[in-house]
Amino acid sequence: MNRIQVILSIDMTNLPENFQELVKHEQEVLFKLKEDGILEHFFLTNTKDAAVLILKDIDETKAKNLIESLPLYQLKKNVEYLNLTKQF
Repeated sequence: MNRIQVILSIDMTNLPENFQELVKHEQEVLFKLKEDGILEHFFLTNTKDAAVLILKDIDETKAKNLIESLPLYQLKKNVEYLNLTKQF
């Protein structure tokens, strides 16, 4: 089964005043993706300036569209996509 790993880092130096609201909305969107079976795993770095998402059963174009629709995407510093094939 194919997976897409997404690493999304955000710029923590100039956070907007509504950052906490964005985080809350981000969590709601991520929970929905989990419920829909698209988000398999979600990790935060220890510094909380980046997230690693493992998405399944979608192609890279759909993954990019989903990531670009995330509330915190507007704060992105960098985003990487890696197509994976699960071996075991």
